[in-house]
Parts: sequence; structure tokens; C-alpha cells
Amino acid sequence: MPEAKGRSLSLLPIKKYGTHSALNMFDEFSMLDPGPLASCVGFTEREVEKLCVRYGMEMEEVKSWYDGYFFETEKHVYNPRSVVSCMRFGKIGNYWNRTETFEALQVYIDMNFDNLKDDILSMIAGEKIPVNTGSFANDMTTFRTEDDVLTLLIHLGYLAYDAVTEDSDDTPSGRGKGFADMVFIPKKRFPEIPALVIELKWDKSAKGAPEQIKRRKYCKSLEEYKGNILLVGINYDKKTKEHECVIERGNR
Repeated sequence: MPEAKGRSLSLLPIKKYGTHSALNMFDEFSMLDPGPLASCVGFTEREVEKLCVRYGMEMEEVKSWYDGYFFETEKHVYNPRSVVSCMRFGKIGNYWNRTETFEALQVYIDMNFDNLKDDILSMIAGEKIPVNTGSFANDMTTFRTEDDVLTLLIHLGYLAYDAVTEDSDDTPSGRGKGFADMVFIPKKRFPEIPALVIELKWDKSAKGAPEQIKRRKYCKSLEEYKGNILLVGINYDKKTKEHECVIERGNR
């Protein structure tokens, strides 16, 4: 417990019941509303830039993976656990997806709890989903709504959070025009390898898949990707047990 000008400062977990905390004599700051402590949530962009120089990592790639929080007072705050692991091991990777908490949340995701799975797929496709973080109970076990699960995923660093937009937007965003079944993006050190946008079908035809990808704008999630793109349609015939594949170059 550090001392600051004669006052003691403590970091305490405060359990919430409903939308209110059990203790009301403290100033409460959180991962989603850190106030003047925003720069303490994770690494700032300036700190990450210095780390990239020190450990020989590419800043743009680190930014695309770990720039997870956006606050009014600190525009870019990076996931601390992932940045530390990235610098230690010298490679980009997922450093949170094998935790016990993630496995517990996977149950809610798989059962599409309050349309949670649909919204996660929309976010993978590049959309933003509004979330009410006020009802979160500040623990790892109490989940009443989809918002509670999403809020915990934000706290744990699985989802990026834009506090400025969230505070100013009270209306749910509409669904996009769809998302691909699978998207593969090559690492930056392999610029000659194209990204793949794949549409899977069965007992139909693979020929119309590339056109469907273009018509429904499945490539929207790849707006920041500057390399070549291949549109891939794969159909499986259950009677003949044969696969048909059509590949077409994507246009920007």
C-alpha cells in the first residue's frame, strides 16, 4: 500500500449489487471508467513504442493486436499482459485464450447466451457492438445478461473498448451486411501470401460464392489490410461426398 503525500492508497475489489457498489465512501475507478488513472490501465502508446525499439518488434503489428482501450484522457492503452508476453517471447500471439475464465465464458458463448455468439461474430467481421457496462457485478461468476459477459471480456483484454464512443452513443448499431465463414490473414512478414475470404456451402454450388462475398461485403473487415485477397467458395455434396472449389481474385 503506497503512501502519497500523507494519504494511503489501496487497490480494492468492490463487489456490486445491481448497479451500485457495496461501499460508497471510496472514489471508484475501473478498467472501463479509470478517470485520471487511464494511463495505468495498461501500457500507453509511448511506452509501447519504446518497448518495440528495445525488443526489436514492429510497432504497427503490435498496435493492430494489442491496442485495446480508448479513453478520453488516454487515446490508446495496450493490453499489459499481452504486450509483456509479446516482448518476452519476441513474437505476436494470443496470450489470453487458454485461461480458466475464458473457458468458463466459452459456455455462454457456445449457447448463444442473449445472442452473445452472434454479436461476437459481428465484431470479428469488423462491426462495433454497444454494451452497457453499468450492470456488471465486478466478479467472475455473476452473469445475468450478454452485457455482463461482454464487460468481463473487456476487463480481461479479449475485446477492445472505446469509452468515448460508448458514452456518446445510446442507440444500438444496426447489423452489417454479413460476414464470411472464415478469413485468413497472413502475417506481415509474408507480404506475398494473399488473404483468404472463404464461403462454405453444402448441396449447392461453389460458383456463386465469390459473388456473394462481394455482394454482402464480407471483405469489410479487411479494410486495413493492404495485400492481395482471394475469394474462395467451397461446396460439399452430401450425396457424392465430393467438394467443389472456386477461387477468384478480390478487387479493392
